[in-house]
Amino acid sequence: MQVGNIKRVLATQAALELIDRMREKHGPVMFHQSGGCCDGSSPMCYPVGEFYLGSSDVRLGEIGGAEFFMSESQFDYWKHTQLIIDVVAGRGGMFSLENPEGVRFLTRSRLFDDSELDHLEPAKPCG
Repeated sequence: MQVGNIKRVLATQAALELIDRMREKHGPVMFHQSGGCCDGSSPMCYPVGEFYLGSSDVRLGEIGGAEFFMSESQFDYWKHTQLIIDVVAGRGGMFSLENPEGVRFLTRSRLFDDSELDHLEPAKPCG
């Protein structure tokens, strides 16, 4: 295994299809993993340019051509965890683009095993 070949964030086929639908309706999109305020800990999907990233946000990678971010403080808790973005029935975060679709993005996760830790795709600070 080479450094950087294990992704920190993945998406299921259902999530990739929903990302494509959101892109068709809204143009380029991006994700920010909510920290748990109004919308729990949902991955939030926004049109590119409508969510302002701060210097304390971290880019984890991309799913379906959409960049995926979370706050640096939250990343400290999740850095040993792979995020798997999925879709489930129901209404999600009130600010996320998929809200009117009757489905919502959901973050599933798994811990990286020791053999993977040295081969993770780097997380990149935004600031």
